[in-house]
Amino acid sequence: MTLISDNIKFLRKKIGLTQEQFAERIGIKRSLVGAYEEGRADPRITNLINMAQVFGTSVDILINKNVMKLSEAELNTSNYKRGKEVLAITVDSDQRENIELVPQKAAAGYLNGYADREYIEELPKFKLPILPENVTYRAFEISGDSMLPILPGTIIIGEYIDDIRDIKNGKTYVLVTKTEGIVYKRVFNYIKDNGKLFLVSDNRNYSPYQLDIEDVLEVWASKAYISVQFPDSNSSNEVSTEQLASIVLDLQKEIVKLKEQQPK
Repeated sequence: MTLISDNIKFLRKKIGLTQEQFAERIGIKRSLVGAYEEGRADPRITNLINMAQVFGTSVDILINKNVMKLSEAELNTSNYKRGKEVLAITVDSDQRENIELVPQKAAAGYLNGYADREYIEELPKFKLPILPENVTYRAFEISGDSMLPILPGTIIIGEYIDDIRDIKNGKTYVLVTKTEGIVYKRVFNYIKDNGKLFLVSDNRNYSPYQLDIEDVLEVWASKAYISVQFPDSNSSNEVSTEQLASIVLDLQKEIVKLKEQQPK
């Protein structure tokens, strides 16, 4: 037996589930739960995430702490988890996770179906081999111009963040929220101070605002983006299209002068 196998067995019994019931909650076979609890197999990261969510604790606690020695307060991280639901995912024929795409037109439906496995299975799916494996990703098509130069219609690929306290100041995230819907923002973490997140748009025409952590359903750290549009060079730090044209024209004139100066 190992620490993690002892922890899984102890916590499963603590919440009153049989191996069969627990397996159904996290979407695996009962025999695999038995293998985990007997130390004959190590859980994949996706299964660890799902188990930690069912237990209302963190993956770090599940694999590194003796949960039998922890108090209820030390064990229970559910206030900072994105709900008690098991994260719904899909896998291919080789049991490798897909990246599900949430198009703009599906954004409203996702707020109701994000925890519904059948709903997630209906979303478009794709692979992106350049991303590390054993991580859960989801793709969101963003709308609006609040994050220019990232253009409306761009697809943001996010890595699932299990614990909202892991949000790093100034990084960009896709947040699935009860009141604001699906938003892509630069986030500042003030949970320790007042239990809130501070959301900032890269487009300064949009005002920053605060969000209560109770309003957040899911958090996805942005890792890549896909766009069929190239951003315009219109920021103060970039060369505009007109400036580029002028540079090219001046260069052409210099080339003509050099040719004229060459001996015949």
